[in-house]
Amino acid sequence: MTDHSKAPTVCVSLYLDTVYELETAIEEAARSNFQSITIPMVHRRFERELVEEPLKTAHQCFTRSDLLLTSGQWLNRVICRLSNNVDCDSADGDVRKQGEATMRQEISYAEHLVQTGYVMVRLKSGNCANLARVVGHGLKGILLAEVPMVDLKAAQATWRADVEEDVTVEDPWNWWNNFRSYVDHDTHVKVALEFTADIPKKEEIYRWLGEPVDAIVISSSIFLTNSNNYPVLSKAHQELLVLFHRTLGCHFILKANPEDKRLVHYSDYIKYILKANYVKDPMTGYDDLLEIPLQPLYDNLDSFTYEVFEKDPVKYILYQNAIEQALRDRVPTAELDTRTSIIMVVGGGRGPLVRATINASIKSKRKVKVYVIEKNPNAIVTLSALIRELWRDRNVELISTDMREFEPPEKADILVSELLGSFGDNELSPECLDGAQKHLKPDGISIPSKSTSYLNPVMTTKICNQIRSLEKSPHAKDRIVTSRYMEGSYVAYLKNVYHIDAPQPLFEFVHPNPAPIIDNSRSASLTFKASLDCVMHGFTGYFDAVLYKDITISIHPYSHTRGLGSWFSMFFPMTEPVQIRRGDEIRVNFWRCVASHKVWYEWNMTAPRQSHIHNVQGRGMPIWK
Repeated sequence: MTDHSKAPTVCVSLYLDTVYELETAIEEAARSNFQSITIPMVHRRFERELVEEPLKTAHQCFTRSDLLLTSGQWLNRVICRLSNNVDCDSADGDVRKQGEATMRQEISYAEHLVQTGYVMVRLKSGNCANLARVVGHGLKGILLAEVPMVDLKAAQATWRADVEEDVTVEDPWNWWNNFRSYVDHDTHVKVALEFTADIPKKEEIYRWLGEPVDAIVISSSIFLTNSNNYPVLSKAHQELLVLFHRTLGCHFILKANPEDKRLVHYSDYIKYILKANYVKDPMTGYDDLLEIPLQPLYDNLDSFTYEVFEKDPVKYILYQNAIEQALRDRVPTAELDTRTSIIMVVGGGRGPLVRATINASIKSKRKVKVYVIEKNPNAIVTLSALIRELWRDRNVELISTDMREFEPPEKADILVSELLGSFGDNELSPECLDGAQKHLKPDGISIPSKSTSYLNPVMTTKICNQIRSLEKSPHAKDRIVTSRYMEGSYVAYLKNVYHIDAPQPLFEFVHPNPAPIIDNSRSASLTFKASLDCVMHGFTGYFDAVLYKDITISIHPYSHTRGLGSWFSMFFPMTEPVQIRRGDEIRVNFWRCVASHKVWYEWNMTAPRQSHIHNVQGRGMPIWK
């Protein structure tokens, strides 16, 4: 049963067109359960003179003083909204210059007030290059670009008789895409997405899930009234509300008449819907967090890392089931008392695979002798204690060495390893298992027996910006220059992501490897197709593996093992975001390269445009042997 008491706090801001007394407005909003107010910087009817004297000097006092509130109140209780009635991109030069001067004045004062807080600007079309140039650079706080989900003019044309039929339909996502491209994908610029009465197609909704949506704007006009005269949202809007909050953790801005007696009901209803549909994510805290892939063959893992993996509720049960089934198949019932199976656990860690092996032996009633091979001297301390205190009556032998250098006194019936990485082979399981398979009997079993990696193109603004920010200029207004960080590979639990096309299989490895000459280098070319305009930031990698027969583990999105939390997906970035159009084919070349001392991946795109080859010679992210 879901514990609603632990649901995250939901923040709702009240959108006001005019404000007479700031403190009074904040207090009244708080009485209706709003946490802040969204207010215009300047009264919408105040036309300023920014060129000619004496009005230019007189109009320098264009809005209220910052002394009306404390700095903490400005930061936490107010979202400043820039004027909607100016046109920085007008074809008329005078109008454009007036708009520029107005916006510069307002954005400067807004940041003076809210510091690192929120400032909001409304996008009205994709023609916004000059607006982006004026307000979108050198920001200290967050600039929310307000964008409707559906172009309202196009929606009106479908049911209004007084609107011309040949209305040009614009996709508001393109307005946002133009704006964020003009500001060079600045991390301070985010989306305030306005829900409209009309809901777009599912694919278009999923595309927004790959964007930095920080706020959802909801108008009271899209609420319905139920039989008890309370405002409610349609089922479709409820699902949309829950989807965005669960995925992105965004806050909300409500547009309503401040004299509406039902204000408190709007706010309470939004919070009620989210609380009633709250589902705890066990991976909370890891979502969209950039991590460097582990290299357990090269580095010794610490106890915290071991502990995280040992908490996986599914992985070791599946390993235990695979070992048990292999033992049953290998040892017939008639030989239960006379035959002992040799099992080698290569990469024993702190013993979870040994525990799974012993449990499988007990459940299957088959005798086993277990060799535990581990190179980490710190883990050896733990394994020695376990053998001495818990497994002293079991036939377990500990050997402290690299599995590739191990020379056992006898051959193994079953070889068990968990060196699978998020991409299947990125922790060098092929190299390790190929080196250890000489210890396996000719008819021996390897667990896992096969792994397959998968790849697909994605749009994930948040992850891309995290990588870009790894190499920051000391000057806030300088552009972030791409570097070797954009040619590395990363691990992330992706939630803020749009999958441009379905994953396709890339590389496959089989164990034991029957090839007379073993070569673990690979290359492949894949072709994907975009169903919508989008921005491609890179490729996401997954894997699935056959442990034994029909027992599998997978992080593939379509076949993800339920409850499996040991692996997040891989991410291979492009050095620069790639603009993709609906119907474009995306062609990628991918290589797995092998040298005597390291393994690395290289990749490049050949369509819809050509890119350079990333991570040449492993310059961005080598995997050391």
